[in-house]
Amino acid sequence: MFLIDMFNKKTAMPAPEAALPGRHEPIATSETHFVNGHPLKGPYPAGYRTVLLGMGCFWGAERLLWQIPGVWVTASGYSGGFTPNPTYHETTTGLTGHAEVVLVVYDPAKVSLETLLKAFFEAHDPTQGMRQGNDIGTTYRSAIYAGDAGDLETARRVRDAYQAALTAAGRTDRITTEIAEAGPFYFAEEAHQQYLAKNPGGYCGLRGTGVSCAIG
Repeated sequence: MFLIDMFNKKTAMPAPEAALPGRHEPIATSETHFVNGHPLKGPYPAGYRTVLLGMGCFWGAERLLWQIPGVWVTASGYSGGFTPNPTYHETTTGLTGHAEVVLVVYDPAKVSLETLLKAFFEAHDPTQGMRQGNDIGTTYRSAIYAGDAGDLETARRVRDAYQAALTAAGRTDRITTEIAEAGPFYFAEEAHQQYLAKNPGGYCGLRGTGVSCAIG
């Protein structure tokens, strides 16, 4: 019964009043990107755009995204929940409401949001609800947190296109990706930033569906 209760707590969003209290001060993290040396917290070049993408464990997700041409910097962190400035261990309890996400800062003249979302949908299984594979909990939900109405509309359009592709491929599951306006982003601890560049043999939980996402 205890294990069932713990499972339910990790796979159900907490009520705001039940969330962990967090803290006022940000968690210490890296100043620069381990791979390209760009500042994690900015300033970012004028005209560049941002999006937050959650696709399970952020280690593999961040590596996928920093390799896309036109992406200027990435950072692992937490968003979509209630607890201010959470620690990694706090998020794994399911009592912060946050998803593990990657902040992507990109040059829209070199890479479109559609291209980023194509990589996003193809690299994980967006139909799994509060999990990705063996990674179970609200922390691992599929999520797109965008900065304005135009980007939200783009996210919904690409989601619908990918749903059609999944259906055409014989998949009956529905996409559960959360699409919402971006709220606060909390940088993860230094150890989690660009983790797979520091630990090339480390865990990567990305497992796609094998179905391509057509854009354009």
